[in-house]
Formats: sequence, C-alpha cells, structure tokens
Amino acid sequence: MPVMKDKIFAVIDTNVIVSALLSSNLESNPVKVFRAIVQERIVPLYNDEILEEYRCVLSRPKFHLDRSLIETVIKAIVTDGLNIDRTPAADIDFPDPKDIVFYEVALSVEDSYLVTGNIRHFPVKPFIVTPAEMIRILEN
Repeated sequence: MPVMKDKIFAVIDTNVIVSALLSSNLESNPVKVFRAIVQERIVPLYNDEILEEYRCVLSRPKFHLDRSLIETVIKAIVTDGLNIDRTPAADIDFPDPKDIVFYEVALSVEDSYLVTGNIRHFPVKPFIVTPAEMIRILEN
C-alpha cells in the first residue's frame, strides 16, 4: 500500500458523493475518495449551502438512496469536516451557478482542493482535481 500524506483539505463536489454511493465497484475513485474522508485522510470542507445541495441531490427519487444513508453520509462530512465561509470569486463564469459555492469554499482554505467529476464546470486551476487525481495526490 502506498504511503499516505497527512490530512488533505478538500471540497467534495456532489457528483463525487453520488458516484461513490451508487458505485458497485469498491475500488472506484469516488469510493476511494469517500473512504479517505471516513479514514480521516481527507478533511471535507463545506458550508450550509453545500450540505443542502448534498441533501437535495442525494434525495432525488432516481437515486433510490435510503434517507438514513443520506443522513449518515452528511453526518460523516460534518463530523470529520470543517464548516467554512465562502471567499468570493470575482470575474469567473460558471456554466452552473450552483457550482460557485464549491469553488468559493475551496478558495477559503489555503492548499485545499475541489474534487469533482465535472472538471469542465470549473475554471482550470491546479487545485481543481478529479477523483483519480485526488487518489494520486493521497498516494504520493
């Protein structure tokens, strides 16, 4: 097993959590990212807007996720994470305005990451990474 760095701070985009919960592959990168949160190798960064987005999206009927599972996931993020205020981002256009909060919370903590399966929804920045890239960062 690779040597792991100390804790990494990261905002986890909703699509990564959905992918982790819906995946039947326990070795998929979204599952590994969520496992790293539970193992306290990733400290999730969030605010109330992000938690509300998680609840709203995970509760969609098409995902068939049990309410108790959703609350367990949210509790893990709140218990192991940090509630952070947004740092406003100026002059950046987002295809989906709901993504801005994830970006701005990531901006609020130095050397943190934003982990997303939708890289194209965000500006090209070194701190915005895919789940696969986050796993590589954890392993190096």
